[in-house]
Amino acid sequence: MAQTGVQLNQETFSCSICLDPLKDPVTISCGHSYCMNCITRFWDEEDGKRLYSCPQCRQTFTPRPVLVKNTMLAELVEQLKKTGLQAAAADHCYAGPEDVACDVCTGRKLKAAKSCLMCLVSYCETHVQPHYNSSAFKQHRLVEPSQKLQENVCSRHHRVKEFFCRTDQQSICYLCSVDEHRGHDTVSAEAERTERQRELEGSRQEIQQRIQDRDKEVKVLQQEVEAISRSADQTVENSEKIFTELIRLMEKRRSEVKQQIRSQQETEVGRVKEVQEKLEQEITELKRRDAELEQLSHTEDHIQFLHIYPSLPALSGSTHSSRTNTRPLRYFEDVTAAVSELRDQIQEVLRTTWTNISLTVTEVEVLLSEPEPKSRSGFLKYSSAIKLDPNTLHTRLLLSEGNRKVTLLSKSQSYSAHPDRFTNWPQVLSKESLTEHCYFEVEWRGKETVIIAVAYKNIRRAGCGTESVFGWNDKSWALICNNTSYVYCYNNIRTPVSGPPSSRIGVYLDHRAGLLSFYSVSETMTLLHRVQTTFTQPLYAGLSVYGNDGTAEICKLK
Repeated sequence: MAQTGVQLNQETFSCSICLDPLKDPVTISCGHSYCMNCITRFWDEEDGKRLYSCPQCRQTFTPRPVLVKNTMLAELVEQLKKTGLQAAAADHCYAGPEDVACDVCTGRKLKAAKSCLMCLVSYCETHVQPHYNSSAFKQHRLVEPSQKLQENVCSRHHRVKEFFCRTDQQSICYLCSVDEHRGHDTVSAEAERTERQRELEGSRQEIQQRIQDRDKEVKVLQQEVEAISRSADQTVENSEKIFTELIRLMEKRRSEVKQQIRSQQETEVGRVKEVQEKLEQEITELKRRDAELEQLSHTEDHIQFLHIYPSLPALSGSTHSSRTNTRPLRYFEDVTAAVSELRDQIQEVLRTTWTNISLTVTEVEVLLSEPEPKSRSGFLKYSSAIKLDPNTLHTRLLLSEGNRKVTLLSKSQSYSAHPDRFTNWPQVLSKESLTEHCYFEVEWRGKETVIIAVAYKNIRRAGCGTESVFGWNDKSWALICNNTSYVYCYNNIRTPVSGPPSSRIGVYLDHRAGLLSFYSVSETMTLLHRVQTTFTQPLYAGLSVYGNDGTAEICKLK
């Protein structure tokens, strides 16, 4: 009751404008009280009407009332603040239209803090306290505030639905279970919830796994986008270089033809001018002789004429052949014809090759990676016949079973020297490269360790360092197997792997997608470890055996 009184006082001594406890309270003539600032601002907005009203009762005043602080009310509010009004105002919030309201509060209701599934009542922070403090409510179940509590009540018997009928797949009360649902498969609502919760968790795990799978596919697609862009950019750059070289070559040839024509022009013009000068000299000489002869022809003294004429020198021969004037005027036209012929040939080549180039561009197609198989039969579609390369075999290893099985011996064998042979670690690589999709299985036996790997061909073969050990460098990816555990290793980073022990390991590779997976193979396949990366070279299967008489065999798969 004391708490209810505080709530009542809080409402009584709150400003209806700001909803907070009164501050500098004033009481207007209608009897309602407000904060000084709140009613002042409210009336400031009504100045244009010259008519002032009470925000609660709407009584009007003219002129604007003079506001005077209500000292008695102010003192009372201050006292109430000291006794808990301020805390109550801070701790409690009124329920809005979309909130769940407390069913116990009277007057202006507070927000509900909890709803009880037994009481079918929603409580604010104050009224829910008995559920926390009293043992009488120990069996009650509190949940987040709900507006659908009545859905938990049987409409026929008006009792709480505490059971679930699996036969009819509906929630029922106790009376329903002994009445129309009698003989049905009924369980408590809690038991059904537990069962459905397990199904829900299973669905969530499946959804989360799908999300992970789709995320990986998105990453693969992003890698495709980046690869397409890189390839296109590189091709554009290379094409630009080639076309630039062609243009430069054409410019060079154009310049050479031009220079050759000008050079030939200069030579021919010089030769013609030389002949022209000789002809002009001959014309000058002929004109001089003609003038002398003309003068002689006009001599009236016959004796003088006969004396001079025989002493005149004979006319010399012409300095140039008369064919100069009969030669056809075809100087560099043949060059133009030759260049035109070249142009026609280039145009024809461009037409032909451009068709090929255009078709090649339009035929570019990105084949998206197929999803990883879900069953062993799906993996077997990608199985490959893989054999081990004797030229890479360490001297303490022995090949058998058609170069598919390797056994560690106690003594080294006298194999011929070969640059591909591993010299310090008992390892061997496959003869065939692994590209596109590939799946193979390895059956292993041994008391110590077997390493199943894929590696680039340029992995080091000699030296005691880690550069030549499967998994201890950036050129190989390895699964280390023994009788009790698995470890994945890449670039000398070791990652413990959990999974069922198995003497048979499946390896799946999608080279283009950069996907590598290791599986434990028995009656079922269990994923041990999956790698998502980018492979820049063809890969080769690798095996390494430690411990005398240990074996590893690449299985024949049907």
